[in-house]
Amino acid sequence: MGKRFASAFLALSCAFGLSVATAGAQAPATSAADAGAPWRVLEGDLGHDRFEHYTELPFDLPPGVTRVTIRFTYDRAQHSVIDLGLRDPQRFRGWGGGAHDHMTLSTEDATQGYLPGPLPAGHWNLILGAPNIRPGAKAHYQAQIFIERKPTITEFADAPLSSHPGWYRGDLHMHSGDSDGHCRSQAGKSVSCPVYRVVETAAARGLDFIALTDHNSTAHFNALRELQPAFDKLLLVPGREITTFWGHSNVFGPTDVLDFRMGSPHWDQARRWIDAAHAEGGIVSINHPGAPSGEICMGCGWRVDDLPQGVADAVEVVNGGTMRETGAADSPLQGFAYWNRLLKSGAHVTGIGGSDSHEADRPLTEAGALGMPTTVVYMPELSVHGLLAGLRSGRVFIDVESTHDRILNLTAKAGPQQAEMGGTLRLRAGDSADLAVEVKGVSSGTLQLIVDGESDGARRVAFAGDASLSLSPWRADGRAHWLRADVRDAQGRLLLVGNPIYIAAAR
Repeated sequence: MGKRFASAFLALSCAFGLSVATAGAQAPATSAADAGAPWRVLEGDLGHDRFEHYTELPFDLPPGVTRVTIRFTYDRAQHSVIDLGLRDPQRFRGWGGGAHDHMTLSTEDATQGYLPGPLPAGHWNLILGAPNIRPGAKAHYQAQIFIERKPTITEFADAPLSSHPGWYRGDLHMHSGDSDGHCRSQAGKSVSCPVYRVVETAAARGLDFIALTDHNSTAHFNALRELQPAFDKLLLVPGREITTFWGHSNVFGPTDVLDFRMGSPHWDQARRWIDAAHAEGGIVSINHPGAPSGEICMGCGWRVDDLPQGVADAVEVVNGGTMRETGAADSPLQGFAYWNRLLKSGAHVTGIGGSDSHEADRPLTEAGALGMPTTVVYMPELSVHGLLAGLRSGRVFIDVESTHDRILNLTAKAGPQQAEMGGTLRLRAGDSADLAVEVKGVSSGTLQLIVDGESDGARRVAFAGDASLSLSPWRADGRAHWLRADVRDAQGRLLLVGNPIYIAAAR
């Protein structure tokens, strides 16, 4: 519209207590999570004439919106009170009253008090209720509307639970009653376990984060959004277990529906959901790849053998359910062989663990209880984005027994180069790298360097108590290698599993 017409329109709107500002009529929205520029701003004043009345603020949502978020502020002078509600072109979507100053809605999840579901294009209304505006008072309000036009990584918390970088401990594989998770009722019966019971158990066990990964379902995401404010020390991560006839895989981050229905065990079928997960910024982790497939565990073992390099971001190396069945964290049915196969191909893939808990009240003394094993991730902050960044970095280790204090940190130095787990050193043939390992929380045990998937007998060190261990230098031969460290106790049981440092030939 021309400037004169626009000015006249805004003046007319202000006369009715409403103004509209735009950030470009069809400009892509910045995610509300990062407080970028809003897509629309509705702004105006409510006076005493709107006392005990409802005022509707219209806006037209364009097609293709996947999330809408509204942040509302107003002048509370003279004890003015404004309540909030929302309706779309077809139905009432919720009433937060004065309890929420913002709301977010998508197909899968919504702020408490609001309904998730499709976001139809057309005429929406933000509803303002005024239970108190005194005579002579004027309450100025502003509603910032953010939209997302494609699914992205979802944060259920409004801000990081902690802004401090460091090691955070959690469980990346578990189930609630939204798939096949169970727990005991008050009468002691086994029932489908509600999401809150799973979250309560994780909080009681002192975890910093969990990914609830129900099979092929998105039903648990709305419950996680509702619970996150009450569990402000436990990061709730959107996850799901893509369950196919030819293998299972966890996806972390996205909340949009992924079509898991593969018609054959080939990449052209798997890529439909893997590519979609990656397009949304998610991480794909291959679950329990060494497990058998059959009537005992239908489709559990990974049998999609033609995945291109780099498609798998992570591998579940230690699975709690397999530990319970086999009595060991490193049995042939675990994921080490598949992980080594991917690493040997040249891929950089993060090894993780997951309890695969299906019974939230299983005691922690039993393998496969929620939190056992624990995956420990060095994150820039405690948020979903922080977790994904930490997993991608590879600075991760697995704590098999789910302690609260064990640390395993491998570093390598060669001249000015330094690499942590997940990092890369570029060396020429004959160059040497100094290896150092920090171990904490283990009373006594043995540190073992693993080179290209095999134990290095020359670099095996016994220790007692917290230790900073220096290993004999690694001499490069001009070829690619990967080095990582494991810790075992005096009986040889695996306690800690480290991720690789990669050796690449210098150009």
